Amino acid sequence: MVDSQEIRHTGRITEITPQTITVEIISESACASCHAAQLCGMSESKTKLVEVPAEIGYELGEEVWVNMKKTMGLKAVTVAYAVPLIVLMAVLMGCILAGTSELVAGLSAIGAVALYYLVIYLLRSRLKDQYTFYIKKK
Repeated sequence: MVDSQEIRHTGRITEITPQTITVEIISESACASCHAAQLCGMSESKTKLVEVPAEIGYELGEEVWVNMKKTMGLKAVTVAYAVPLIVLMAVLMGCILAGTSELVAGLSAIGAVALYYLVIYLLRSRLKDQYTFYIKKK
């Protein structure tokens, strides 16, 4: 039974090290599974690699469930999309209210978002520890 508080994807183990297990997840768009997807060319499929803490009892090539708590997914969406939007709007409105030109305000807002993503990139190792996936046998 699937826990309603989890996000679950099917994956295949591609690498096992003493510290981590790397799992390949293939995410498909809704039309990727359509029988006519080859004809229309609209199907989309992406491969993602996820590292999970190593556990005993898994083998290379084994299909597993990759799970993450829904709260972690919502937190990731907030960090990746909501906060940058707030930064963009705050800097844009602040610059306009300060009397700068629209060009300067727009460039400042884009620069602030770029700076935000740079900080996120520099803190990636700290953030990586907060977003943990775990696997279960199918």
